Amino acid sequence: MKYLFFTLSILLFASCSTAQHYSSSNKKAIKLFEQGKNEPGTNLDASGTLPNYRGGIDYLNQALEKDPQFWEAHMMAGEFHELLREYQPAIDHFKKALAINPQQTSTGSTYFYLANLQQAVGDYDDAIRNIDIFVQFRNANPELVYEANRIRSNCEFAKNALKNPTSFNPINIGPGINTDNPEYFPTITVDGKTILFTRRIKDGRVEGPFKEQEDFFVSQLSNRGIWQTAVAMPNNVNTVNNEGAPTISADGRSLVFVACPDATGKDYGENRTGKGSCDLFYTKKLGSNWTNPINLPGNVNSFVWESQPSLSADGRTLYFIRRVSQRNQPMNSDIFVSKLDDNGNWGTAQRLPDYINTSVEEESVLIHPDGKTLYFASRGHIGMGGSDLFVCRMDKDGNWGKPENLGYPINTQFDENSLMVSPDGEIAFFASDREGGYGDLDIYYFEMPERLRPTKTLYFEGVVYDIVTKRPIPGKFQLIDLETGKEVIYSEADKLTGEFMVSLPVNKQYALNVTYPGYAFFSENFDMINPDNNEAIHMDVPMVPLAGSDQSIVLANVFFDLSKSTLRKESYVELDKLVSFLNENSTINIEVGGHTDSRGDAKSNKILSNDRAKAVYDYVIQKGIAKERLSYMGYGSTKPVYTDEQIGQLATEKEKEKAHQSNRRTEYKITTK
Repeated sequence: MKYLFFTLSILLFASCSTAQHYSSSNKKAIKLFEQGKNEPGTNLDASGTLPNYRGGIDYLNQALEKDPQFWEAHMMAGEFHELLREYQPAIDHFKKALAINPQQTSTGSTYFYLANLQQAVGDYDDAIRNIDIFVQFRNANPELVYEANRIRSNCEFAKNALKNPTSFNPINIGPGINTDNPEYFPTITVDGKTILFTRRIKDGRVEGPFKEQEDFFVSQLSNRGIWQTAVAMPNNVNTVNNEGAPTISADGRSLVFVACPDATGKDYGENRTGKGSCDLFYTKKLGSNWTNPINLPGNVNSFVWESQPSLSADGRTLYFIRRVSQRNQPMNSDIFVSKLDDNGNWGTAQRLPDYINTSVEEESVLIHPDGKTLYFASRGHIGMGGSDLFVCRMDKDGNWGKPENLGYPINTQFDENSLMVSPDGEIAFFASDREGGYGDLDIYYFEMPERLRPTKTLYFEGVVYDIVTKRPIPGKFQLIDLETGKEVIYSEADKLTGEFMVSLPVNKQYALNVTYPGYAFFSENFDMINPDNNEAIHMDVPMVPLAGSDQSIVLANVFFDLSKSTLRKESYVELDKLVSFLNENSTINIEVGGHTDSRGDAKSNKILSNDRAKAVYDYVIQKGIAKERLSYMGYGSTKPVYTDEQIGQLATEKEKEKAHQSNRRTEYKITTK
């Protein structure tokens, strides 16, 4: 339902329970009215599930045939149509009731209810007009006056949004994913090649009359850009009960989802015990197999309802929805966030600030792989009315900005939620039951307007392996913003295959460190301020064992001023990592080696490389490493990665400059252990 729902019966007819209070004196009309009023409370509709509002409407229409001026019958018929979500007939009856008796009550509440419905069908001018009448009543309910002002603001926003539509052309994602069953809650990996979603399916094993339940399905993107036929997740993840609202990690190897077992776990088995109502559960992919899901470790789940999780690209920050209760307010849902500690437990969840969370529902939260763009649905912010989609962005200090409505026609008079935005920010996905689909809810995609896009995110993938044995290694990845020195991504390679995938938001320069016990740390840097192309970076990571190898290890994130030996501050992240490595491996001694390219005078290059190696040597000693464990040597251009002959064979000047850059490097080599 697109708008806030209000129950009229108790307020409207508390003073109309006896015949002498009715506006009609026609006894047959009154008898039919009484029958219509009571019908939903005594009978179910044809499906056997809802109160029989349809039967009540039939009696009320008969009453109105006897007395067309019977305004209470119009009001009751309007309410029953509203409960059936038949908004236009409800509006027609409320209008007729007010035409007959404009001053039905001293509170003027009928004008409010009418305006609420008119907002729902997009009749914004009439809604504003009736709100303005309602707020003039001296005895108007203060709570309804508050809601009336919100409705008026929504209508003004909607009128302006309709005049200034944004580009929007939704396209059905296709039969590989969509069926005649409902499909919704899509989530995607950072390479954009794997999509996981919820599908509601028929299942004869389900207890109760409906025989339906929710399962997860996965589809892969073909080389031709077509989503392949989705397959169900394995039976240790999908069960006869509902699994829903999944969020998959950037590398596609961690999954958090919602399930609603009871506290004893009798419905889900020993691995699906809950702490309260709906809880979040976690499963991890090892090689090609998913582990049995467990209740999310730590302090996220509570005795209330947690749902709709969204995992950051590094898997260490989790946004989700929690059902909350505020003083003198009904239950609603807010956005919370939790951080993963070094022991693998989620910390106590913190509620996002009040300028994001409102006194009514927030839902369908999504943190983009850039780590700083948040999308969500809300009924509390000004918009088209009801549930609209919003975006807010994190500043460099880690503070969230104010939410921005995505505008019309992304938001409409209908409810919008479940938005998912691709890693590059150009495409967004959502679920809709609009005409022309394959049946019920389908997943659609559209081109995201540029002003609403997150930071473009590419990715770095490959395999971590032992440089000597070629054996896969589950290395730990740390991606650091060189400007701030802050960690932005922490991840690890697959324990069985060594495969990894790490997101790389553009507009930043990053230091990458890969570590694993028994190995020297590997480093690389990525200048993503102006990336050469929009493609993924594939690079395997060779790890040098501490024993049995004389390999030199490049310190890829040590930088010097041009033609000088002055360390730039961006180097401190890498050098501090080297200090930590030496502290953790106290029996190791190293030699720091400086290298230049072959351009320029050989003697000058030798001096420069020696001075640069000494600068690293001095920094490490200043940080407390005993100088007896260190030595340094400048090699000039005598040990190039690429020879002059090899460089001369490269096709472009850009390729040649990159080769010279590779030759200008700082390394360390383990000398004793």
